[in-house]
Amino acid sequence: MEGGSGFNSVPPSNSFDKSRVLDVKPLRSLKPVFPNAPSTPPFVCAPPHGPFPSGFTPFYPFSTPQGSQASPDNQQNTTPVQMPMGPTPTPLRAFRSSQAPEFSGAFNGDTEPEVGGNEDGHVDGQKRAARNARGSNSSQKKTRKNQEPGSSRRAAPAPKGPSANFVVGISQIERDDGSRELVNHVLMTFDALRRRLSQIEDAKEQSTGIIKRPDLKASNILMSSGLRTNMKKRIGVVPGVEVGDIFFFRMELCVVGLHAQSMGGIDYMIVRGDTEEEPLAVSIVSSGGYDDDAEDRDVLIYSGQGGNFGKKDKQAADQKLERGNLALERSLRRTNDVRVIRGMKDSVNPTSKVYVYDGLYKIQESWIESKTGCNIFKYKFVRLPGQPGAFSVWKSIQKWKEGISSRVGLILPDLTSGAESTPVSLVNDVDEEKGPAYFTYFSTLKYSKSFNLAQPSFGCNCHNACQPGDHNCSCVTKNGGKFPYTSNGILVSRKPLIYECGPTCPCFPNCKNRVSQTGLKVHLEVFKTTDKGWGLRSWDPIRAGTFICEYAGEVIDKVKGKQGGEEGDNDEYVFDTARVYGSFKWNYEPGLLDEESSSESSEEYKLPSDLIISAKNVGNVSRFMNHSCSPNVFWQPVLYEHNSQSFLHIAFFAIRHIPPMTELTYDYGSAGSDEVGGNSALNKKKKCLCGSSNCRAYFG
Repeated sequence: MEGGSGFNSVPPSNSFDKSRVLDVKPLRSLKPVFPNAPSTPPFVCAPPHGPFPSGFTPFYPFSTPQGSQASPDNQQNTTPVQMPMGPTPTPLRAFRSSQAPEFSGAFNGDTEPEVGGNEDGHVDGQKRAARNARGSNSSQKKTRKNQEPGSSRRAAPAPKGPSANFVVGISQIERDDGSRELVNHVLMTFDALRRRLSQIEDAKEQSTGIIKRPDLKASNILMSSGLRTNMKKRIGVVPGVEVGDIFFFRMELCVVGLHAQSMGGIDYMIVRGDTEEEPLAVSIVSSGGYDDDAEDRDVLIYSGQGGNFGKKDKQAADQKLERGNLALERSLRRTNDVRVIRGMKDSVNPTSKVYVYDGLYKIQESWIESKTGCNIFKYKFVRLPGQPGAFSVWKSIQKWKEGISSRVGLILPDLTSGAESTPVSLVNDVDEEKGPAYFTYFSTLKYSKSFNLAQPSFGCNCHNACQPGDHNCSCVTKNGGKFPYTSNGILVSRKPLIYECGPTCPCFPNCKNRVSQTGLKVHLEVFKTTDKGWGLRSWDPIRAGTFICEYAGEVIDKVKGKQGGEEGDNDEYVFDTARVYGSFKWNYEPGLLDEESSSESSEEYKLPSDLIISAKNVGNVSRFMNHSCSPNVFWQPVLYEHNSQSFLHIAFFAIRHIPPMTELTYDYGSAGSDEVGGNSALNKKKKCLCGSSNCRAYFG
């Protein structure tokens, strides 16, 4: 049966009458058996070995020899079997032309990504716009080949071309079983590619008006290059992925092995017991596309897949006990752990979703409900105790924002006193301290008259908004002809120096080349830590490359700062660009996109002059960010002109996706060999309490 899908395919065997098999009705067309008597359990289906409804002939894998049935509760000696659909997601096929859609297939199952915004996690078996682009040629239809039970898993395709240089060092073992470092590396590589592809498409969109899907292109490159991890499907914990981790694209779930379905809400694998094979659910995505009840922190009422519910252009029908739905029913019987990913609204971009990994659940019960005259499967998922908070954190923040409940330990609702458009709360739920030492809140830099980093400069002549790819814009030209930010304000790459439009440029105030000047975009909170004084964190999820804040304060004289003058002495709130900072790779690899490396892709900063900022007496929220040897925030020098003079600023951006209520940290750096003044506060080493695996023990 060429072209069969899922576990409906019939394995090769000389004992089968092939003509008879071809007449068998596929499982997906069978209606589930529903209970008739009110005394029966709420969920009933035909057991693997009967009894079967009249007129039904059992077929593989249900036609096993009599007397060899395995107990439904027996979970011993069950080993994963290679799924007929393939235990590892099939890479997205290569793009055919620049005019074709960005994708032409999904990872596995019968679903395909949908052109447009974030995908819905419940979609199952629906034909998408991308399928139409492939035409009706039968030679383009997908086929799957079943592997022999017990055979080795299909090896990942060997990288070819320039991308082969960037996957060296990731062994097959690491692709099967990842680590925290490898998961972060894969996710950062994915997002770096996506940002660069977004930058390219933003420039094209100005002339073509076509909206592309850079996330799908980036995942295709990673899949083709073999740059991924946790390719082996498993029940339970995924190595390197932690409860509370967030993802802004469904494809990110795929490349780290958390959920292999690019669109389908239910991911499953085939396991073999003593005598039979059956599907078991490994993970689900609940993203609001179906009628799920997701208000409880520890209980999720999840709707089955299929039935065309929520689709205006299709008629609703009964959901069928097949594929993902059958896997959920089998997991209820087996009581195996299931990973739950919840799709949440992005508070910064309401049209998008953020996916949060909420940990392991078990299916406690299932039943059938009727909606618009059709039957829907319902499953009750209960969270396993003892796991860190994830979804519960989001629910608490939602209540704080809506005023339903007050923040525990709240001292001030807005310590900026209105200086920022987004309030910054001050909280202490650790001890009785009522706040940090007094300082004047100021949202940017204060340059003194006696010390000015000004240089003659001229802004752009754009009278609307500066456009990506506009070589007539002098600010774009200064940035090497590339817009430094994507259309939604995300930094594309670290650069030696970024040139933004200044206050006197005639372009619109909301020009996308003014990202670091438009104030806070996320709801921040200054909080008391247990051992590091005051710290900074966000109520909102933060996407990699998002601008967080500027390091505000008073620019102090270089000599005074180095020698521990009045401004620099005993000042723990000093930022010095001349310090030695830990290096790390954040930008995309040009070779993965067949681009040539250039000086523009360098991550080494080139400042026109050193800059020392003191936030002791005057500053903003940045003064509360603590040090970490494994930070989630980095600093980037930004230059823009004002009154024909250019001024240097320090902007902070997110290194990776940062979940809500995670402390924001950056590397304080260390004193260089040219530092002078042995008693200077800038030269004193301080014990590091970051607790990371890469901790250097001291900083400063």
